[in-house]
Amino acid sequence: MVNREFWIRKIESSWKKRSVIWLSGVRRAGKTCLCQSLKDIEYFDCELPRVRALMDDPEGFLDSVRGKRIVLDEVHRLANPSELLKIAADHYPKTGIIATGSSLLGASAKFRDTLTGRKSEVWLVPMMSEDLRNFGRPDWNHRFLFGGLPPFFMSDEFPERDIQEWADAYWAKDVQELFRLGKRYSFQKFFELLMAQSGGIFEATRFAGPCEVSRATINNYLKILEATYVVHVVRPFSRRRATEIVAAPKVYGFDTGFFCYFRGWREIRPDDMGPLWEHFVLNEIHAHLQTRPICYWRDKRGHEIDFVFPREGKPCIAVECKWKGAEFDARNLEAFLRQYPQSEAYVVSHDAARTISRVILGTKVHFVNLSSLIDAIAPGRQHRQSPG
Repeated sequence: MVNREFWIRKIESSWKKRSVIWLSGVRRAGKTCLCQSLKDIEYFDCELPRVRALMDDPEGFLDSVRGKRIVLDEVHRLANPSELLKIAADHYPKTGIIATGSSLLGASAKFRDTLTGRKSEVWLVPMMSEDLRNFGRPDWNHRFLFGGLPPFFMSDEFPERDIQEWADAYWAKDVQELFRLGKRYSFQKFFELLMAQSGGIFEATRFAGPCEVSRATINNYLKILEATYVVHVVRPFSRRRATEIVAAPKVYGFDTGFFCYFRGWREIRPDDMGPLWEHFVLNEIHAHLQTRPICYWRDKRGHEIDFVFPREGKPCIAVECKWKGAEFDARNLEAFLRQYPQSEAYVVSHDAARTISRVILGTKVHFVNLSSLIDAIAPGRQHRQSPG
């Protein structure tokens, strides 16, 4: 079993803050294996009826594991998971608990309200830089094409059938059981189209016709995909200037392997590395910041900045992603800096051996690798150097 060191450190540090950890992430991201790799853990699979029966009496169960560290996997299978976790947090503070389950349970109002101030949250994203070394394959091309779900990444052949089976299971277990949607074809068609155009600007009307549903239904589908962490909606940054895009979001699929699969790519060409690198940078940012509110910027003349981080009381941070530093064209950043001259600006590339800076329109722009970018936007976060 692979020790995913970044995530083990994150769990251990989270336990120092709260006794209950909510571990979220898409199916097959590796939540179960991560939990089982922890030291001194007692594991309970809540999909099993005999395990659920143990927890019919929450206090009796918690008495039996007092002072231990336990995993409650697939905790949404319990009749009232939030009640058990609340009792544990309030009355068994020396019992360390990791709970995993449906993303929708974590997003539900009842679950959030019941456990407010009582739990830490860890979001397990697809494999990031440190994971590649832990798995013994720091290979960008392989990670981009096969994706970051560990069983897919470790496959010797392109996981074409596995990806389709994942999509079918996602519909049956994550969507249909919770939402009871009537049109499987329409939802899955939307999912496939959205994966194929991942990273593009989202317009609901473009999907309504091919999916044979209304624009309102498309927007509802998008909310479901976002709530279950299958897509990330990146909204525009603006100060409501007439020259800026202020409403249309960009939507990214959760994993590069699905992006490649639904585009029909079975090998990666040099021109493909740019958008795949952009997806990977976003994944790395999610891993370290553990938050989704990230913006992009675009004006009506087509100038665009990949990611913008608004900061309360401070200048925003603008990030341009370039697979190779030599591919950087200053025109987009110049257009942004004319509007926001006090911003901090970074160009992140995989081949930046060291940080260098140059002045553009009076602003110092830093050319960095991924690790240095994380230092800048997430100071104090735990990370290691990116693979070469």
